[in-house]
Amino acid sequence: MKTNFHTHTYRCLHAAGTEKDYVEEAVSKKLDELGFSDHAPFPDKDYGFRMKYEELEDYINEIDKLKNEYENKLRIYKGLEIEYHPCYIEYYTALLKNYGFDYLALGEHSYTTKSGLFKNIFFAEGTSDYIDYASNISEAVATGFFAFVAHPDLMMLNEFAWDTNCDKACNLILDAAEKYDVPLEYNANGLRRNLTHYPDGIRHPYPDERFWKLVSGSKIRVIVGSDCHSPGQLRDEAVSQAENKCADLKLNVIQSLF
Repeated sequence: MKTNFHTHTYRCLHAAGTEKDYVEEAVSKKLDELGFSDHAPFPDKDYGFRMKYEELEDYINEIDKLKNEYENKLRIYKGLEIEYHPCYIEYYTALLKNYGFDYLALGEHSYTTKSGLFKNIFFAEGTSDYIDYASNISEAVATGFFAFVAHPDLMMLNEFAWDTNCDKACNLILDAAEKYDVPLEYNANGLRRNLTHYPDGIRHPYPDERFWKLVSGSKIRVIVGSDCHSPGQLRDEAVSQAENKCADLKLNVIQSLF
């Protein structure tokens, strides 16, 4: 089965391609299932690098139209990639129950600390921030709103050496994924990024093999996501590399969320 549940469109302002462009690419590459997961807007604040809130209805309508148009060629699912902030509980509920989304992908970029501070993991001040970040993911997973955790090791893009804080943060995420049976995504987009010099070696910003070695041999479900930002990245070489790495690590890979 060929699938992808991490798909962005032009609406997020840092990707290319319409919803139909991705559907036609998926059909040409003989995918069985395609899930759209563009970066979700919030109703009261623009956090940047995402669709505008006023576009949400058009996004919904376009995907619904394509579902009907291509129902005999491709199973299409309507989703969003979204951060977890406790103040938006009612919004997550509405997206799934009132707006009719098939799934939400937890894509933590910004997060709220236990003390109520708003932070962005791209600007971590040290590995101690990873623990707050992972705690937020753990709390999010426990809510039941999220179908999978996108790029759960995104924190490793920061230029800090691995230390005990990294161990603690990884274990928080893994324990939550196992307890609530929520899949973790092995993100192919990280493999499209350049190899980078870090204090403890040369590697891609993510996926971080040290994180995934902790997942290896466990019951935690893993799904490969293209995290495509252009139609050509749908099932490209990076996805093949990600699948091969998952096989090498003997991860418990699933093909579909449904």
